[in-house]
Amino acid sequence: MVVDLFKSAHKPSEILAMLKIKFGDYAIKGNSEPLGVLANKLNDRDFCYAALNEVSRSFAIVIQQLPSELSDPVCVFYLVLRGLDSVEDDMTYPADKRLPLLRTFFEKCEQDGWKIEGVGDSDDYRVLLANFDKVIRLLKSLKPSYQEVIIDICRKMGNGMADYAERKVVTLNDYDDYCYYVAGLVGIGLSSLFSASGLESDELKEHKELANSMGLLLQKTNIARDYYEDLNLGRSFWPKQIWGKYTDRLEELSKKPESQESLACINEMVADALQHVSNCVLYLNMIQDKQIFRFCAIPQVMAMATLEKIYDNPDVFVEVVKIRKGLAAKMMVYTNDMETVQKTMLRFVNKISKKLRADDPNYKRTHDLVETIKHTFVEVKNKKHRPRRIEETVLF
Repeated sequence: MVVDLFKSAHKPSEILAMLKIKFGDYAIKGNSEPLGVLANKLNDRDFCYAALNEVSRSFAIVIQQLPSELSDPVCVFYLVLRGLDSVEDDMTYPADKRLPLLRTFFEKCEQDGWKIEGVGDSDDYRVLLANFDKVIRLLKSLKPSYQEVIIDICRKMGNGMADYAERKVVTLNDYDDYCYYVAGLVGIGLSSLFSASGLESDELKEHKELANSMGLLLQKTNIARDYYEDLNLGRSFWPKQIWGKYTDRLEELSKKPESQESLACINEMVADALQHVSNCVLYLNMIQDKQIFRFCAIPQVMAMATLEKIYDNPDVFVEVVKIRKGLAAKMMVYTNDMETVQKTMLRFVNKISKKLRADDPNYKRTHDLVETIKHTFVEVKNKKHRPRRIEETVLF
């Protein structure tokens, strides 16, 4: 943490936010024992939250923003999809077993006592799947309306993952399709859970295009950012329809990271993600419950900060590029309403605008997208819609 504090030395608000994350209401007590040991000691619910903390600390923090009614359903939703994703990611698991399991994973989630040993590409993922019977029992304790959403999304996602395990992401349609299966469906599923809780209107779950955009913005941001890490793992999800304009082999971009071709390629990847921002703003403006709003908004503002960080940045091709932890903490602590979202997002949108170069082949498209995002915020502000305040919300 000392290194992160040093990076934010001249930004007191970031230091304060990091301290609140570390010691305030956001603080999550770390597990003193390995997850595999805890699995033999904890009840089903406590194991699920311990597993959530280990497989995604950032999500474990954000989930605290949700009303208690939704905490368990969203925790289970994440762990079910995390288990499915762990099967997809384990390339040592034979394809003749992996692909059928992806397609039938939703059925396993309804099978009492089901679990699988030795699958997953990290220790914690293997422990999660080896104790998946605990997740299943907590899933079955949820209201039927929640169970139906989780199983349905798992079925669709598993089949989509299996399809793309046997085909490459080549065209932009492939790219959108893949991102829909691995992330857009998450947004759609969350909308359905929000509506099922009664805390949001039934109308919310009907706006599937907006919910899909919520997932696509996050997924495309991660894919663009993770060029270096993914190539080192022997994989990539950048669509050839984009990178093929600038090189014959994707890995060649890392050999000349500051070349016009490399920078134009990452800029086009960023522009492709930016097309979803306006829909995300419209979706956020529909949210009524303030706790649900924060849960949804925090990842989106972080994505916008990341897109600004990687835009026209040659470092993407030679290292893992991430925003400062202090900046992330500040957004996590202070993203409370549409005014904050607008202020934060437009800050990074304007930074991208200042980076635009007329000689970039994506200049006009990126400029137009930036202006569209600004116009969307104007429209939203004019509607004067805000998430309703709830007394039980505890911030700091």
